[in-house]
Amino acid sequence: MRYSDKLTAARTIARPAPEHIAAFADAPVGNIVDALGRSGAMAAQVKPITPARRFCGAALPVDAGPCDNLAPWAALRLARPGDVMVIATGGHLGHSVAGDILMGMAANAGLAAIVTDGVVRDLSGAAAAGIPVFAAGLSPNSPQKDGPGRVGLPITCAGVTVAAGDIVCGDEDGVVVIPAARIAEARAALAAVRDKEAAMEAAVRAGAKAPVWLADLPLDDLFTFTD
Repeated sequence: MRYSDKLTAARTIARPAPEHIAAFADAPVGNIVDALGRSGAMAAQVKPITPARRFCGAALPVDAGPCDNLAPWAALRLARPGDVMVIATGGHLGHSVAGDILMGMAANAGLAAIVTDGVVRDLSGAAAAGIPVFAAGLSPNSPQKDGPGRVGLPITCAGVTVAAGDIVCGDEDGVVVIPAARIAEARAALAAVRDKEAAMEAAVRAGAKAPVWLADLPLDDLFTFTD
């Protein structure tokens, strides 16, 4: 059967250098967001639905559209170990876009995670697959496999543009996308963000009740008092 009239794919799918991915692998998503200027995270409805939550890898963007998962299945043929399959459904919540069989085969292919703005199914099987899965919720309703769909081309997922060459990271707080053009900038900023966070965490452990910039500010400079 030919699906080429239904599916489109980038002939070459860019991926970031492994050392760039490694630079963000152990960083909290919140720190990465701060390194990107306090933005870059997907909308709040995209949450982890599996016990495995932390991931960092190369974006494999997939446009499935609503009520269909032909493109995610076909994307497995183009996936490489370490990829994060990011599936755009247009926010469709009526039918799952992935279940435990797709998740298990994605794990077999070495994918780092699956992220979607849609919903998924087979919660126990998803956990057993062993890779992080982030979604907007759960639905046992099954999708079609009719297409159309696109693989490796830019998408919008939960309010964030995702393209091949980007880095996608996730943890219990959510998912952040580091655009390819901003990887060097984010790497440079991340060290300062982590140092700042470490200093504030140390202040909390030491008993601080307010950050220095706030604690040292005269109250008359902070508030306009009224009777």
